Amino acid sequence: MGRLFWKFLFAFWLTLIVAAVGVGSAVWLHRQADFDEVAEHLSPRISFWLDTTESALVDGSPLAAGRLLDRWQQRRGGAPVFVVAPNGQDLIGRPLPPASTLAALPDNVQRTVTLADGQRFRLIVDPQHLRPRRGRPDRPPAAWIPLTSGLIASLAFSALLAWYVARPIRHLRHAFDAAANGQLDIRVTPKMGRRRDEIAYLGRDFDHMAARLQAQINAQRRLLHDVSHELRSPLARMQAAIGLGRQNAARLPETLERIERESARLDTLVGELLTLARLEAGSDGRAERVELVELIAAIADDAQFEAQAAGCDLHFDGSGEAWTWAQASLVQRAYENVIRNAVKYTAPGTAVDVSLRVANGALDVSVADHGPGVPEDELAHIFEPFHRAGNGHPAPGFGLGLAIAQRALAAHGGSIGARLRPGGGLVVDLHLPLRDTPSPATPA
Repeated sequence: MGRLFWKFLFAFWLTLIVAAVGVGSAVWLHRQADFDEVAEHLSPRISFWLDTTESALVDGSPLAAGRLLDRWQQRRGGAPVFVVAPNGQDLIGRPLPPASTLAALPDNVQRTVTLADGQRFRLIVDPQHLRPRRGRPDRPPAAWIPLTSGLIASLAFSALLAWYVARPIRHLRHAFDAAANGQLDIRVTPKMGRRRDEIAYLGRDFDHMAARLQAQINAQRRLLHDVSHELRSPLARMQAAIGLGRQNAARLPETLERIERESARLDTLVGELLTLARLEAGSDGRAERVELVELIAAIADDAQFEAQAAGCDLHFDGSGEAWTWAQASLVQRAYENVIRNAVKYTAPGTAVDVSLRVANGALDVSVADHGPGVPEDELAHIFEPFHRAGNGHPAPGFGLGLAIAQRALAAHGGSIGARLRPGGGLVVDLHLPLRDTPSPATPA
């Protein structure tokens, strides 16, 4: 049960307590008013009872007062006065009325008497003798008293509870309207104050959702800008080549070669964008059982050939088997992008270290280069599309390889991260759980 349950329960019980206190107070006041009215009406008789009892105590003794009370007790109706001795008991042993009844008695029906020897006696008129005058029965409290007390308490606490619950809901409604109108920078949590209940958790979830939507929309806008920029450059070069070919027919072979090169570049870019878009939308390819160690070893072997041609090397460390259900083309693309990216950035005369380990039902691969690395504050952004690290390295590419690798692993429940390598360079860690059966996202 959540916090709202306990708050509602507390409000319910508090309403009952307040209503009970209100009803009790109203009944006490009602009885007090009756006692006051009767005491005023019977004032001469009350004074006679108290004066007679006091005279028996002062002029006689407690024994004389006891005999007086016994004589009154033998009469019909009993003795009208309690004489409370210093020991707290009635002088002739009668049980005293409840304390709540005594507290409701007016002052003129009780008095304190001090004898010559210092003993203090309290004289109290028996509440049973404080009857309404003849012809007027002892009336109970009116029915409207408890009803009104309960109604007022329930209305007050219902209004307070409604305000307490409706106030954050109004903030949420305003936030949803603002988000529907495109104001995704709206946040609800600051308006929730110190609330710690389900409504406050809903507000935090809304803020998280709005932040994610805002980031996604900004990423889409940035992606459109980057795509247009990447497409504009080869298209502009193709248009320039076509213009040169028209002006100078002798340079036509060179022009066609340039157009072919830019067309290939455009084809590669469009292919990368289609792969990224397919991963963003959720790939619907079919899974197959793949052995990853052999797959990565083959990728490393091909990358080593490219690395040696570029004046560097690649060291592969891994053995055993790692079978899983996955979309082989996507998984291969992820590991290939990371390894070839490391080869592209590592310095001449150095080596890229690729190591893998199978443990706890997952495959962990580490790819470390000796390149320029990236600024530490950009480590979390290198997996964004078209991101170019500010390390001054003029490596070719579109900045989509790591983004595709990150989304390909995420589609299989894996993850990827980057960290700086001590002494220079970058380490990319890839984690992929091994599945015995196809996941729902990658049906067999």
